[in-house]
Amino acid sequence: MSTILHEGPQLSGPFTFGDRVQLTGPKGRLNTITLVRGGEFHSHHGMLRHDDLVGIADGSVVTNNSGEQYLLLRPLLSDFVMSMPRGAAIVYPKDAAQIVSLADIFPGARVVEAGVGSGALSLHLLRAVGETGELMSFERRTEFADIATSNIHAFTGNIPDNWSVTVGDLQDELANRCEPATVDRVVLDMLAPWECVPAVARVLKPGGVLICYVATVTQLSRVAEEVRRLGLFTHPKANETMVRGWHVEGLAVRPDHRMVAHTGFLITARRLAPDTVLPSLKRRASKSDFSEDDVAAWTPGLVGDEPEEWSDESIGQWSKSDKVLRKKAREAQRLADERATGADHSPR
Repeated sequence: MSTILHEGPQLSGPFTFGDRVQLTGPKGRLNTITLVRGGEFHSHHGMLRHDDLVGIADGSVVTNNSGEQYLLLRPLLSDFVMSMPRGAAIVYPKDAAQIVSLADIFPGARVVEAGVGSGALSLHLLRAVGETGELMSFERRTEFADIATSNIHAFTGNIPDNWSVTVGDLQDELANRCEPATVDRVVLDMLAPWECVPAVARVLKPGGVLICYVATVTQLSRVAEEVRRLGLFTHPKANETMVRGWHVEGLAVRPDHRMVAHTGFLITARRLAPDTVLPSLKRRASKSDFSEDDVAAWTPGLVGDEPEEWSDESIGQWSKSDKVLRKKAREAQRLADERATGADHSPR
């Protein structure tokens, strides 16, 4: 076994203290640990010492003290986001990949994201913009911002210099952070994104992309109609992505019994140049006119009389209790501390 020790977490190469390691047992069961000095991984089948895993190459197989074998792999980004502590529901890897592709998030891009949630989408966006780009995240709730910050620290080993998170409403804070026509891409993952479309139009460059991730058809409809009403964007396009795995073993080839089906809709539009009038689409005659009363009937769950007063449950969002959020924040901070120091920070 190699005795070379690499101080500080690595993205590739031999394992070092502070690295996250995914252990796969004989029955395919996954366990993910952070390598810390003096740490031990215990199961019903024996024990592995963390110190013995340092210096081993990624993709190796090791044997614990009772002869049980484990495959060691550094978790992929998709593995991490599916297992990290969550304050808010995450954007699934299938949707994050589509967002990066459909919005054409490129190295060097200046990107605005709201809200940050638990940081899953932020990690994908940071990968896409690279070291020369910039990601500005906005989150209304401090506890979500704290969890996201810890999760990003836990995965990357530090807080990227080109990432910032602002606590507050996007409509209020965006103008303070961005001059008009200076942002390449805007990604909205929030309760009522249509309320932010005018502010987004102000900061997007001509040709810039707005992409919204929404959970329900009512949200999808409201975003599309607001984009059309402003007249500052191209015609919106909407889609959803479903992923179905396949069992492939010899001639036994069939779809898996379970699939990742609907998680959300993606709706995109591009900013027009100033004073540009978009040509109308030629459509067949239809009864597409609607009134404010129709909108109210179509979007149930208003808390008050104003369109800004939405309840979480009315649009398919479920909130966790403050107690659960505090627990998740502690878990995320512990992972970040272990990642940064390579020392065990679990409660005694």
